[in-house]
Amino acid sequence: MVGARFRSQAAAEVSNIDRRARGDLVEAAARDALVRAGLREVAANANYRGGELDLVMRDDSAREGSTLVFVEVRYRSSSAFGGGAVSVDIGKRRRLVHAAQLFLGSHREYAQWPCRFDVVEADGDPQTPRLNWLRDAFRADDV
Repeated sequence: MVGARFRSQAAAEVSNIDRRARGDLVEAAARDALVRAGLREVAANANYRGGELDLVMRDDSAREGSTLVFVEVRYRSSSAFGGGAVSVDIGKRRRLVHAAQLFLGSHREYAQWPCRFDVVEADGDPQTPRLNWLRDAFRADDV
């Protein structure tokens, strides 16, 4: 019995490592695509109690000035049951908004900047994922 539990834990640990590595690959691909699109990286994997921000970028393309962009990267091996954006439900949105508020509280230089929440959906091979960038995917006021 103990041996079976040990194998299950070992399998779970390998699965978590694989999942983490896959997530790192997909986030790097998303970051590269956003940088090529003109955004500039501010932070990555900003962890706060109750939430994590995958990417924080700045978009300097607007005439009115720069916008701080909080990017959630969602990977699915297949888009058969809906893309990654489907998994950004109201609970996830609340956690992202909360983490963004904490980020702004600890980075006062961005406190007055306009902000937006984007989602990058990814599917397929994690080393060369297909990406779909959803700009302004949701608003903080909506949660």
